[in-house]
Amino acid sequence: MKNIIKISSLLVFLFIVSIPEMATAQKTGGSKKVVVINKENRRVSSKQVVYKKPNKKVVAVRTLPNRTVVKYKDVNYYFANNKFYTYSGGRYIAIAPKKGFRIQTLPVGYVKVKHPRRDYFWFNGAFFIQVNNAYEVVEPEVGTIIYELPKDYERVTIEGYTYYEFSNVLYEKIQIDGTRAYEVVGFIDQ
Repeated sequence: MKNIIKISSLLVFLFIVSIPEMATAQKTGGSKKVVVINKENRRVSSKQVVYKKPNKKVVAVRTLPNRTVVKYKDVNYYFANNKFYTYSGGRYIAIAPKKGFRIQTLPVGYVKVKHPRRDYFWFNGAFFIQVNNAYEVVEPEVGTIIYELPKDYERVTIEGYTYYEFSNVLYEKIQIDGTRAYEVVGFIDQ
């Protein structure tokens, strides 16, 4: 009987001691949130970013059959094979369209992404919004969620935390109702 009282007392003591830790764990949600990105503007210097693969593979082709020419800021860009390209040194180099880039028709395979403040049209890493009769590439809002990373994303670390980067947008892997998703958490300043 004395042993039962001692064990019960010990369990009660351990329970009381662990209450503050349990409250702290509930407050944080148990997940690491972005602590290294400047909370005011969600930007991080490119000097802080370490790429898992230091050299990025450049995709270039000699010809683009059935290409569409898109002129932006007096420069010709090309759309073919569901990718955007620029022409340099006798080859077409695959690129991600930059902020401000406009097209008249969304590419086949775009996905509508809902955000509380606006809806986006997402295509292979580029976020578009409708502006009059065109679609313009914009920077997504922090908190925007996608369910598939762009094909050419890169894994990066910032002060020991792992993120996924594409076209200077940083994503963090999250779970939504048991499904893997990726949340926009910041941007890399060049």
